[in-house]
Amino acid sequence: MTVELQERPTLAASKSEPAADGLPYAGGVSPQKAWEMFSSGTAVLVDVRSPEERKFVGYVPDSLHVAWASGTSLNRNPRFVRELEAKTGKDAVVLLLCRSGNRSALAAEAATKAGFTQVYNVLEGFEGEIDAQQRRGGQNGWRFHALPWVQE
Repeated sequence: MTVELQERPTLAASKSEPAADGLPYAGGVSPQKAWEMFSSGTAVLVDVRSPEERKFVGYVPDSLHVAWASGTSLNRNPRFVRELEAKTGKDAVVLLLCRSGNRSALAAEAATKAGFTQVYNVLEGFEGEIDAQQRRGGQNGWRFHALPWVQE
């Protein structure tokens, strides 16, 4: 019960921020907050990266997977919304995670347009933003923050 009470103000705060920022989905959450929500069972974490990214770069244990795009050209998955709904339902609190937070923002927008009510983008993504040396993982992202992940 304590966890649920702690989560609600955070979700309400996250929901109010996008309205001010004009985001077309419920909001963004930090990797740390996403892990807290996911590990406490108050949200579902869905990795929207390609199957290849998950396999070779790593993924969050027990996260769901619905690819936003696939292949070397990252062609958009035309079944994304249907697959997401089949795995989560439209009323679940859904956290979307990609490499840097860009594709998951697009996926969150598409899900919201399709009627999902509580879709959040995990800011920074799994690998984080590109640094001055054109590398990821050195300044932010899920792995940078030492949150749980595994690699095949």
